[in-house]
Amino acid sequence: MKTPNADRARILVHALPYIKAYSGKIVVVKYGGNAMINDKLKDSVMKDVVLLNLIGVKVVLVHGGGPEITDMLKRVGKESVFVDGLRVTDKETVEIVQMVLAGKINKSLVNLIECCGGKAVGLSGLDCHMIKACVKDERLGYVGKITEVDPSLILDILDKGYIPVVSTIGCDDSGNVYNINADTAAARIAGALKAESLISLTDISGILADKNDPDSLISKISVEETKELIERGVISDGMIPKVECCTDAIRDGVKKVFIVDGRVSHSILIETLTDEGIGTMFEG
Repeated sequence: MKTPNADRARILVHALPYIKAYSGKIVVVKYGGNAMINDKLKDSVMKDVVLLNLIGVKVVLVHGGGPEITDMLKRVGKESVFVDGLRVTDKETVEIVQMVLAGKINKSLVNLIECCGGKAVGLSGLDCHMIKACVKDERLGYVGKITEVDPSLILDILDKGYIPVVSTIGCDDSGNVYNINADTAAARIAGALKAESLISLTDISGILADKNDPDSLISKISVEETKELIERGVISDGMIPKVECCTDAIRDGVKKVFIVDGRVSHSILIETLTDEGIGTMFEG
């Protein structure tokens, strides 16, 4: 059933204070999970990003691409090995990571944004040595720990009205290339930009008080409360590093950080331009 015109108007009016609050502000979207591989969800994310850009929000899209890296490694007959959830990255693997992230995925996302009516520029952490890194753990090879983020190139592109699309690879002063965790990179980039908010798209609805009860979503958590929730096991396993990235971003000056369900169509708009929201918000 079509939405009556009057209802459409009410929806737009309802969004007005949120549009006003975010206009001219920087919002970093960490794009990952199922929303990257499901075509319908991918289209939803791109349209959300373009719409926010058109109403004056300065959106930065930061992406990973683990599944596509794994797929490409399989094609060349190379097995993926993980230590503590991170991909062991030798010299050959990091070349494939660079090719997949900075090439195939990054330019595909730029193309999708353009097809939705936006204007985007594809970047990687190598451009202007935006993301500097060093070896995170000798066991992991060319997996990087971020040492510095220079946001000047992103700011220049935002000032010209474009949407920066950033792939998460970094480098050191010697030119070595490193694979960077996308959650970590998005948090550090958001902090360097002093973003209004960081929105992390995941494959869960947010932080649940009871992982077996989908209705137990915790809508708001302070940085201090995260420590207790980790100790109690409410936040556990792979969510711990994601949550730590969220709290790090708050400490670095990001005003609000959200973990939202990227499996829900238009989750970015729902979180940004409505009262309800759909995920968990972290605040100082």
